[in-house]
Amino acid sequence: MSAPYRTPTGGRIDRRAARRFWFDGRSFEGLEGDTLASALLSHGIHFVGRSFKYHRPRGFLAAGSEEPNALAVIDRGTGRETPNLRMTQVELYEGLEARSQNHWPSLFYDVGAINGMLAPIFAAGFYYKTFMGPRFMRGPGVWTKLFEPAIRRAAGLGPAPTAPDPDIYAGRFAHCDVLVVGAGPAGLAATLAAARAGKRVILCDEGSEFGGSLLSEPHLTIDGQPAADWLLAALANLGAMANVTLLPRTQAFGYYGHNLVALTERLTDHLASNDRPTPRERMWQVRAKEVVLATGAIERPLVFPGNDRPGVMLAGSARVFLNRYGVKVGHRVLVATAHDSAYRAALDLRAAGAEIAAILDLRQHPSGPLVAEAEAVGIRILRGATVTGTKGYWRVSEATVGHVSGEYVTDLETIACDALLMSGGWTPSIHLFSQSRGVVAFDEASGMFLPDKAVQAQRSVGGCRGVFGIADALSDGDATGRPFTVLGDDQHGPGGFIGALPQTGDGARAKAFVDFQNDVTAKDIKLATREGFRSIEHIKRYTTTGMATDQGKTSNLNALAIAAKALNEPVPAVGLTTFRQPFTPVTFGSFAGMSRGQLFDPIRKTPIHDWAVARGARFEDVALWKRAHYFPEAGEDMHAAVARECRRTRESAGLFDASTLGKIEVVGPDAAEFLNRLYPNAWLKLGVGRCRYGLMLNEAGFVMDDGVVGRLSQDRFHVTTTTGGAPRVLAHMEDYLQTEFPDLKVWLTSTTDQWAVIAVQGPRARDILAPLIEDVDLAPAAMPHMAIREGHIGGVPMRLFRVSFTGELGFEVNVPADYGRAVWEAIWAEAKRYDAVAYGTEAMHVLRAEKGYIIVGQETDGTATPDDVGLGGMISASKPDFVGKRSLARPFLMEAGRKQLVGLLTLDPTVVLDEGAQVVPVSDAPIGTHAIGNVTSSYASAVLGRSIAIAMVEGGRARLGETIYIPMASGSIVAKVTTPVFYDPQGERLNG
Repeated sequence: MSAPYRTPTGGRIDRRAARRFWFDGRSFEGLEGDTLASALLSHGIHFVGRSFKYHRPRGFLAAGSEEPNALAVIDRGTGRETPNLRMTQVELYEGLEARSQNHWPSLFYDVGAINGMLAPIFAAGFYYKTFMGPRFMRGPGVWTKLFEPAIRRAAGLGPAPTAPDPDIYAGRFAHCDVLVVGAGPAGLAATLAAARAGKRVILCDEGSEFGGSLLSEPHLTIDGQPAADWLLAALANLGAMANVTLLPRTQAFGYYGHNLVALTERLTDHLASNDRPTPRERMWQVRAKEVVLATGAIERPLVFPGNDRPGVMLAGSARVFLNRYGVKVGHRVLVATAHDSAYRAALDLRAAGAEIAAILDLRQHPSGPLVAEAEAVGIRILRGATVTGTKGYWRVSEATVGHVSGEYVTDLETIACDALLMSGGWTPSIHLFSQSRGVVAFDEASGMFLPDKAVQAQRSVGGCRGVFGIADALSDGDATGRPFTVLGDDQHGPGGFIGALPQTGDGARAKAFVDFQNDVTAKDIKLATREGFRSIEHIKRYTTTGMATDQGKTSNLNALAIAAKALNEPVPAVGLTTFRQPFTPVTFGSFAGMSRGQLFDPIRKTPIHDWAVARGARFEDVALWKRAHYFPEAGEDMHAAVARECRRTRESAGLFDASTLGKIEVVGPDAAEFLNRLYPNAWLKLGVGRCRYGLMLNEAGFVMDDGVVGRLSQDRFHVTTTTGGAPRVLAHMEDYLQTEFPDLKVWLTSTTDQWAVIAVQGPRARDILAPLIEDVDLAPAAMPHMAIREGHIGGVPMRLFRVSFTGELGFEVNVPADYGRAVWEAIWAEAKRYDAVAYGTEAMHVLRAEKGYIIVGQETDGTATPDDVGLGGMISASKPDFVGKRSLARPFLMEAGRKQLVGLLTLDPTVVLDEGAQVVPVSDAPIGTHAIGNVTSSYASAVLGRSIAIAMVEGGRARLGETIYIPMASGSIVAKVTTPVFYDPQGERLNG
């Protein structure tokens, strides 16, 4: 199929490489290097979609990511149907299949177009006032709104995919000295300067090629070279530097605190097929010492009646299509402008063979070299003129021209055209600067918001800070500010027009669009002001201007100016809408990354996991970990296996995989002071080589975690936490270190995955370990209870704790995770000589409950204080402060009737209470009786030959010896309140 709008020469496409593609089922041919937009335009196709509300025909407005109209579904097969992609950014490849959106049954014949005829009832805010009711009863007590469900179904543009996404998505964290966002002239100059200074630089750009505006400037020379040659040389220099990372097809979509910038890199969307297991996209999270924003500027549309018709587009974009892709957007082109830059588009199109019907310049006295050049080649210029209306359905066919005199417009003539180019000037792209919390200021002279005060290590260069012209942008980007010699640079600067153009009486009744995707007109903005909305944020929500997928890139400033004029306020007084992430839409897959399928909720396994599997262990999920629940032998159920594991551990020894415990290295000259402020007990005098049990409180004084802390040296502590509490505790520590104790020199490192932990518990524990440990004396005098030593076991570096969670003589062997299984097997070989067992988490729970040891999250519910769980003695009376201290002094936390930890022994020793069961003070309590507590832990103890339970009971310690009742469906169960320590109350077995 011929492409009648393709120029015979020019552009950056490969004219030898044809690419067949399909749009709405029709076959077309484009060229390598085309976008879907440029390929369609080469065939004269402008009508490519329908607007959201009115379903009006829409064509290409822009040439880049600011495009609001030309959205398509790209179909790569089942699960790879992606809606709402901008045709201006979709790179053409062989076999590409695209479909237009938001119509039924077809693009040309759309039932939804009737909405345009109903426009009077679809004015701004119609859904707030017109369709809130009526309601009707669908069933007993079930009310349904009549209109709201239909409106919700109509929301959105492209169809959401229903099949699972089969693609792979990756993620990466990176650090650099300088991150440069935007690879136009300013960004390239900044990158070259930083790289030559030895900085580690990352340069990213949303386009498939670096160069920005240089890619559509074929006549420029920079420092004596054609712009294309200068660009090639610059990229070759950067590509040869080891300290530079170049990321094309990479959008910086979010700027966060501490110079964190999020990027999404498109890796395979431009390829015809992706048979290799290559990620489709990669999410970069970049921390930079300095960020350079070189994001350029976006051309501003003019707001006049019929400005949304296919064939009406931005002048600068038409120039991009011509000079970069070799496509004329029309054969007879009319230009409407309030800015010099549109003259260059007219001159370039004329040189390419297009007829320029006229240039309508809103200004009364335009002047300058471009104006003079246009006149010299015979282009008709109408000064003080503008468009007052357009005609044509599938594509613009003519425009009505009016002469402007103040607020009045007089129709002059009608001009036939097949493309209408417009330019209201340029709007600096300050989105990322605003996201960084930078302060912007309105410049009255240029009619632009510009970056003013940065709050992070960031600077803006080039067009995004109002510096226009290639030479000025290059100098602005270069850190040294050296001058560049640029020939052919028109140096067109700021100025232009914002807001709605003056209209004739007839034009005032037509639709002049501000937000093209959401069908917001100038009338809608004015209506919002009449309804009482004065803040642009409120006007935005009432009219939905700027809330489409383009985030108002081409509409925000015009909407703001229209509102300001309607309110008779200066533009800054009306405010500026908030620029939110993402700058352009980001796929859900990119955010999810590898977190899908089996990796969505990662299954964490200890180094000893496979050994347990081979021994027939049954597993349970604890936080994100798989933990051995019990190890059944032939014919055993869980209860029999747990009973055996408990008995053998107390009689001989048991091995337990405790690798899942959270571990945090606390290091620094102020490490002891940090722990002293964090925990309620004292830490400053803890000796090197000693351990201490730490009970962590939150600000409210409630128990949030616990664990053993060992002091390895004066400035280093090994802190353990519960399995599920590791991330919470680390975040808690970091929060206080950064916000409350910034004066302390302390560093926190999560080492949970670094260490495998093997707990050896029982009277034969010392005998089992002694032959294996090389350089630590295990004698009670040399290594007493709550001691920590560093040494080796079987040649493997080791941290050895003498601690117990069973009440027996106990050691915890910490070795690097890679050696975890080998060391376990060596210990197991020795343990078998003593008829020891491997035990799981269920036996661990029984053994600790026999000793009355609490488990945070089981005995505690987020409202328990140390005294409530019998650990009030841990609170240091001499410490001036610690986290939670002031809260503990609140009267209601000191009341005698608070729930306290106690033990329960059922009258019938074979009855095992239900965990969570309520406790009442009287037998056969009627429904509604106040419960005085609840059972937190309950087990059958094989060692004690009876059931045991732990409970939280009001005034529990004062009730020792009392009889209480646990109401169940079959009747009340009688129990006696005891201390929670059921086994070895004197603690004699801790020494074996």
